[in-house]
Amino acid sequence: MTERVVTPSPLTAPGPVWRARRVAVFLDRDGTLNRAEVVDGIPRPPAEAVQLTWLPGVPTALERLKRAGLWLVVVTNQPDVKRGRISLASVEAINARVLAELPVDAIETCFHDDIDRCPCRKPRPGLLLDAARRLDLDLAASFLVGDRWRDIGAGRAAGCTTIWLRHPWREETWVPPDYEAADMTDAAEFILRRLAVRAAPGAP
Repeated sequence: MTERVVTPSPLTAPGPVWRARRVAVFLDRDGTLNRAEVVDGIPRPPAEAVQLTWLPGVPTALERLKRAGLWLVVVTNQPDVKRGRISLASVEAINARVLAELPVDAIETCFHDDIDRCPCRKPRPGLLLDAARRLDLDLAASFLVGDRWRDIGAGRAAGCTTIWLRHPWREETWVPPDYEAADMTDAAEFILRRLAVRAAPGAP
């Protein structure tokens, strides 16, 4: 897990008596924020930080979400470390670039494989639940954006609104999202619209 300490936004700053829990956007990493190498129809993470390339619109979309007062938390499975395809140092270097170049508040990483039955490996919600406890996040009011069924499964299990980025990956499982987005720009627009509806007079 890699984290950067940040100052609470005005939207989440404590009031004189009561402070609302923070609203977050949980973000997958590879194929959602940065380009993934596709092998046999399956996206793979970059092997080194120097290979990291942001997908179109990602920096601007995240800046818009950050200005809206949202906390941005990356939740990423990295089983290739255990599989011997990539080093732990390389994953940490990539995560460091994410924190340095994007307005991300924290990164939660699971290094286990399916055989480990780790509660943090997506589609299990452990990464989101751990972040929510540490950062005082309101999961029911938060969002999850990802490109794989595992992302959507984790978001649904945590009680978040889920957004699937449409990609032609070869998937054997399908979990229906709350919204299908063409890209991160579209996803950000949906989130901001949903926030505006919540903030409207008379909204529950």
